[in-house]
Amino acid sequence: MKSDGRHIDPPGRPTFGSLFREPYQTYLTWLYERLKREGFPDIRVTHSTVLRRISIDGARVTDLAERAGMTKQSMAYIVDDLIELGYVTIAPDPSDGRAKLVVPTKKGERLLVAARDLGDMYEQHVAKLLGAGQAKKLRSLLEQLNVKLTATPPP
Repeated sequence: MKSDGRHIDPPGRPTFGSLFREPYQTYLTWLYERLKREGFPDIRVTHSTVLRRISIDGARVTDLAERAGMTKQSMAYIVDDLIELGYVTIAPDPSDGRAKLVVPTKKGERLLVAARDLGDMYEQHVAKLLGAGQAKKLRSLLEQLNVKLTATPPP
């Protein structure tokens, strides 16, 4: 299996983890390079912890942290960076006057749309590589695996 230096499998059969990791790393490298070219040069992979979990309506830092499986303090650090870069802002939570929401700015909304469009483009690339039927099957298997692992964590 090809390696870019992040991980080297022993000779023979690749590890199960590397079969997940290597395609994902390739995707991330491509995505963040493309985002730079699309006008988002300051976005880093670390920011995806927030960006994958936020909606246009916003979310509380505690909810973002819980969804990401990280501490509130770590999530707040990433949110603060995105605020400084102009991608999100803090707004009152209309359902709870004491709570605050992390909400994408117009710049953040453009980033989310660009990332979604690029993800679709990459999926089309995978369909060209594997064939449309195999790519559809891969997506279906990954969706099933995510649902099943959420319901039944590994031992």
